[in-house]
Amino acid sequence: MIDGNPHPLCVMAAQQLQQYLSEELHIDHNFGLGEVDGPIIGKMFGVLVVRNRKKEIGFLAAFSGKMAGTNNHSMFVPPVFDLLTQNSFLNIGMAKLNQMNTEIRGIERAHEEGGRLEKLKTERKVFSNSLQMEIFDQYHFLNKRGETKSLRAVFSEAEYKNPPAGAGECAGPKLFQYAYLHKLEPLAIAEFWWGQSPKSGTWVHGNYYAPCKEKCVPILRWMINGFNVESF
Repeated sequence: MIDGNPHPLCVMAAQQLQQYLSEELHIDHNFGLGEVDGPIIGKMFGVLVVRNRKKEIGFLAAFSGKMAGTNNHSMFVPPVFDLLTQNSFLNIGMAKLNQMNTEIRGIERAHEEGGRLEKLKTERKVFSNSLQMEIFDQYHFLNKRGETKSLRAVFSEAEYKNPPAGAGECAGPKLFQYAYLHKLEPLAIAEFWWGQSPKSGTWVHGNYYAPCKEKCVPILRWMINGFNVESF
């Protein structure tokens, strides 16, 4: 984005993607834009204009987090690491956390002695932190030189104690990772919000936004690594 305006090629790509999203036939997800029941979840989408080895120009599309309960949609690049795989360590870990939560709630309802309760809460916290670190360790990001860096290393060098939850799941890192893996040259990137604004009111439907400083900027600095990509 230059001087507050996305690159014209990104605008064209975003308009094509927005038309796809407007049809509401491809994705069973409630963006809060129509008469659909259930929880409303707006999404940040990204487009990355790329050039292949034949000098042909096209674009890639991505969304932040998951959409309609899954990471995999035909129009969009896959995640850097798919946490939703069946029988993954995350699913097993979350099942264990749920079991611990159930046990803690049972003790609280029974008003049992506090020593056991505090012990279980401490064990839950330790296990939850360990699971989060294991999640972080699955993410490794490429740059244009073909070098790889772990998520924790990226944030450590940016002087963070730990990466924030959800780091690596935003649209921008997904787009660059896919481009590098498939030998595509990134040219320009833009991100926009699609759906009803969250309660905070930060994002507005259809508006373009810069990558979030807390989660995306440290990763993208590593991935772009000084190369000339028209961006925010």
